[in-house]
Amino acid sequence: MYTQSFNVPDTDANAGSPLKSVPHDTALQAHFDAVVDADGKIEPRDWMPDAYRKTLVRQISQHAHSEIVGMLPEGNWISRAPSLKRKAILVAKVQDEGGHGLYLYSAAETLGTSRDQMFDALHSGKAKYSSIFNYPTLTWADVGVVGWLVDGAAIMNQIPLCRCSFGPYARAMIRVCKEESFHQRQGFESLMTMMQGTSEQKAMVQDAVNRWWWKCLAMFGPPDADSPNSVQGMRWGIKRISNDDLRQKFVDATVPQAEVLGVTLPDPDLKWNEARGHHDYGQIDWDEFWAVVNGDGPCNKERLATRVKAWNDGAWVRESALAHARKQEARAMKEAA
Repeated sequence: MYTQSFNVPDTDANAGSPLKSVPHDTALQAHFDAVVDADGKIEPRDWMPDAYRKTLVRQISQHAHSEIVGMLPEGNWISRAPSLKRKAILVAKVQDEGGHGLYLYSAAETLGTSRDQMFDALHSGKAKYSSIFNYPTLTWADVGVVGWLVDGAAIMNQIPLCRCSFGPYARAMIRVCKEESFHQRQGFESLMTMMQGTSEQKAMVQDAVNRWWWKCLAMFGPPDADSPNSVQGMRWGIKRISNDDLRQKFVDATVPQAEVLGVTLPDPDLKWNEARGHHDYGQIDWDEFWAVVNGDGPCNKERLATRVKAWNDGAWVRESALAHARKQEARAMKEAA
């Protein structure tokens, strides 16, 4: 999942404003707990604890922010794609990411926070998005590796969200996961094509894998012992699988893919552990992870500035659309009269 929502402090800017503060009621709480325990769905009009609402707004909005900021590292390669086929595939992928953001902002709005509030939090730097998008895509191979590894890690995280206890989020994730699986496959296919090419192309792929591998492992968030909010998220049925378990599943799934691809994963400690039935792997640089989350990554300032510029440059489009909607509404009311 493109978010560190369980790993960063909760703030009013991240949480948004609830529809209405409902006094605590033990009967309502008991009903909420029963629905969650039965793997049922909580819908927007249902009673829910304020903390549950705030956690969802934070997670869903950060997920949405990550989708639209995630368009930037690959979007700048559209005009430089090596063929018309690759350009069409990349355009479709970037367009998908914009659609994912739309689904997720819409889901968050059902919890009583406005889209303007969410964008204000993003543009002011108060809301987070996935740290993975604060790294540059230096070569065309990076575009393939983002599809294979970054989207592969996202899928591992997002599939359990299809069973999230909040209905609108769970339903949105079904389509998102289908499209992300396409992104992962196109990334792998692009890299496979390069690995069947020249020695320079093979070296380009290996270099990109070396630079992105550890960053993708960090995407799942810090070790479970250092992620206390995850426990409550799992109790509520928002988060289904712990950070460490998701990371392990990703490593186990990716190692055989790397063998087929013909690349080496940059971890001398990576090996199969027969006793555990899983791969062992080395230590992640968590200092780097937190530095990037807190705004000190290679592209943090660039990514945020680009989003703010796009928002400001698009003001006339939003204003025109609202003016048109008001005109249509007035016309409809006049005809109805």
